[in-house]
Amino acid sequence: MSPSLVNSTTQYNFKVVLLGEGCVGKTSIVLRYVEDKFNPQHISTLQASFLTKKINLDNGAKVQLNIWDTAGQERFHALGPIYYRGSHGAILVYDITDEDSFQKVKNWVKELKRMLGSDIVLTIAGNKTDLENERTVPFEDALDYADSVGAYYFETSAKANENIEKLFTELTEFMIEHVQQSNQQNQRSALNGQFGQRRLIVEDSLDGSDDAGAPVNGTTRSCCG
Repeated sequence: MSPSLVNSTTQYNFKVVLLGEGCVGKTSIVLRYVEDKFNPQHISTLQASFLTKKINLDNGAKVQLNIWDTAGQERFHALGPIYYRGSHGAILVYDITDEDSFQKVKNWVKELKRMLGSDIVLTIAGNKTDLENERTVPFEDALDYADSVGAYYFETSAKANENIEKLFTELTEFMIEHVQQSNQQNQRSALNGQFGQRRLIVEDSLDGSDDAGAPVNGTTRSCCG
């Protein structure tokens, strides 16, 4: 990320949504990241829960992440648009020991691309790497799929605390990069007498608003774990 585009007072406010089937570990990922806790007896989320975390990046940017953890049960899928509307980033979670949960991620990708187009940064997280001996979704298959849809790919374990912070930190950096790209495109469009689709709101204070920030589509291949 270019240091000339971010200074020590730059502040961002991003909305991030986690989507995926029930029991893949979405809530465990969020709780591990925000509170550094893991509860193997955690009850599945009903509808959605909301947490925030403020972080300072190495480049000086200050960021508030507004994280929406959604229910994975089939009966709640119709509520998805309520929670991902206005999101700047999405983490699509599947269980590496559950092939069906990986196939359901593909459905979420299609829906997000149809509904939000290039206005959201997509990441795919293969969770539960602590159960590597039970893996049914090959790493390369998942990485190749993520690459084919322009998503970033990570493998994580909320239980073992593997790549959780890296997942959110790099997603945040991706969102900032895409915001900057979008702003540059909008500036060029303005010079040509056109209007950009979205604009970045850089906050003087972090107020929890869902509307700050404006990513564009990510296509760089990335993997962790």
